[in-house]
Amino acid sequence: MTVNNAVFAVAGLVVMVSLLLGAEAISPIYQNSNWLWLTAFAGLNLFQSAFTGFCPAAIIVKKLGATDK
Repeated sequence: MTVNNAVFAVAGLVVMVSLLLGAEAISPIYQNSNWLWLTAFAGLNLFQSAFTGFCPAAIIVKKLGATDK
């Protein structure tokens, strides 16, 4: 798996889990609406990484063994 694919997979997983935990109207496992802050954080991190090239998730995924290409 490439670094980009792994980062997209991690970001998608974080968004989906935080929505399941934070959206009362749609979730069977709703916990608290404060989980939606995690969704916002993931989105903002993806947005800033598009401009700066810095992505903490990419660093972690590289250390776990993903390749650049």
